[in-house]
Amino acid sequence: MRTTVAIRWLLFSFVLLIFSHGAFAQIGIGISVNFGPPALPVYEQPICPADGYLWTPGYWAYDNDNGYYWVPGTWVEAPQIGFLWTPGYWGWGESAFFFHEGYWGPQVGFYGGINYGFGYGGFGYEGGRWESGHFSYNTYVNHVNTTIIHNTYNTTVTNVSVTHVSYNGGTGGVEARPTPQEESYANEHHVGPVAAQTQHVQEARNNPELRASANQGKPPIAATAKPGDFKTGVVASRQAGGEYKAPPANAARGNEARPGNEARPSTETRPENTTEARPTTNNHASELQPHKFAPPNTGSAATDKKYQQQQDQLAAKQAQDHQKLQQQQEKEHQQATTKNYNDAQKQQMEQRHAQQTQQVEQKHATQQKQMEQRQAPRQTAPKPESHSPAEKPN
Repeated sequence: MRTTVAIRWLLFSFVLLIFSHGAFAQIGIGISVNFGPPALPVYEQPICPADGYLWTPGYWAYDNDNGYYWVPGTWVEAPQIGFLWTPGYWGWGESAFFFHEGYWGPQVGFYGGINYGFGYGGFGYEGGRWESGHFSYNTYVNHVNTTIIHNTYNTTVTNVSVTHVSYNGGTGGVEARPTPQEESYANEHHVGPVAAQTQHVQEARNNPELRASANQGKPPIAATAKPGDFKTGVVASRQAGGEYKAPPANAARGNEARPGNEARPSTETRPENTTEARPTTNNHASELQPHKFAPPNTGSAATDKKYQQQQDQLAAKQAQDHQKLQQQQEKEHQQATTKNYNDAQKQQMEQRHAQQTQQVEQKHATQQKQMEQRQAPRQTAPKPESHSPAEKPN
């Protein structure tokens, strides 16, 4: 028995060793897709809304039900003075594309070598810098009203190559690797996306027009002046960044277990770039969708109103459960970054998050089923037929 346990432990340690030597130090968000995202669309940057806002470039995110969708670039207030934004990116990891989540920190780390534009040319950031507690904007790459914002400068930024490729590794992907300095930045104190960014992503996910399958790689809302506001200060795409390729009808689909650190993109066997493969499970509360209830239809307006109120109350309670669990998991992610968790600790945390999320979903599904059963129109048994004495059967 002890021999079997020892062998299992050695195998587990070996797997972790592989991850630790072949991984970027940036934590992913638990999404893996067998097909790469579309090219980055071409668009203009909206004007900076106010002093202290930093640019966060747009990117293709992924949804279980609708595939890739565009998260518009937007201006966001930094969570604290001195922090800069390192964009997230998609990277090929031996068997699938993994998303490496962006983060705020004192330095801009590795973001896959992706040329997001507006100061993010693939390495570092040339769009501005912090000076004496204020952010100074480089107007060469940023759209800033200098009559209102005076802390600006103008320094020429030259891109070695202009490309709209949106992923690292894989067929046609950017061939870039993090420098030791960039890897060290990921290990410094930093925090994940702020609440405004999370809301921004949710708004994008709920907008059917932003799905790649609908806009063919040319989203009608490419950028916004402020996060979550998709009506004012909106900029549309000028053109798609490249030819849109829909996945073949027999495209392989699957979901990878989320490692603590995502595997390093490889130059070996690579799939062709297309648009989507759909994971089938939710590993985090942030990925959960609100449950939809069937409208009450008992035939009684008063009863339907009563049942609708019950549904609304349950929906609100379930939304609170989602939010509470999401905040708890995000806090643990930040602790993992601050305390520099090793690979084993990260994997244990992710397994725990997946289990928590699944338990909440099972609980909510049970609640919904029980409510629907209680609210179902009651079937009354038919009354037995009455017969006159002459008709009474023998």
